[in-house]
Amino acid sequence: MLSDRKRSYWQCERCLMVHVPAQWQLTAKQEKAEYDRHENHPDDPGYRRFLSRLAEPLLQRLPPASCGLDFGCGPGPALALMLREQGHQVSLHDLYYHPNPAALEQQWDFITATEVVEHLAAPRAVLEQLWRCLKPGGWLGLMTKRVTSPEAFSTWHYKSDPTHISFFSEHSFHWLAQHWQAELEMVGADVVLLRKR
Repeated sequence: MLSDRKRSYWQCERCLMVHVPAQWQLTAKQEKAEYDRHENHPDDPGYRRFLSRLAEPLLQRLPPASCGLDFGCGPGPALALMLREQGHQVSLHDLYYHPNPAALEQQWDFITATEVVEHLAAPRAVLEQLWRCLKPGGWLGLMTKRVTSPEAFSTWHYKSDPTHISFFSEHSFHWLAQHWQAELEMVGADVVLLRKR
């Protein structure tokens, strides 16, 4: 178990993911209030540059006119717009801003989740659900900062956000890929692409 001045953290012995126990997690109302303070606009060039770290490698791998889901897209779904501009169809699902649970009953060529998985209270259940929604050959694109070591974690700014409760390492994604028998590509320090065989 890890801890800091604000809360404690559990680390999975198998996948090495670090997770905040329930007693330190925000309520849905508190979490939504935090998200409402974010200012991520689809026409903001800086925000688009940030999202392009996932968009560009994903676009290089997608067949033309693919159909995908932007999971946890937030109030201003910039990534969906960027992918639509390249000829792909993108549906939205966000618990607070674009609720569309029917999207999780469909099959997709790709699913994106940018700066989402660190907010999940039940990350394995959600990721398994997303994986089931992917067609064979489909891509799951994740963007999240990664834990590198216990020493780095102790002073890591990323965990100071109270809505960040699940922290993945490189090992976590290798474990997930092995569990799913998926192809895994690490693209830079915070982007992961998993392809369903």
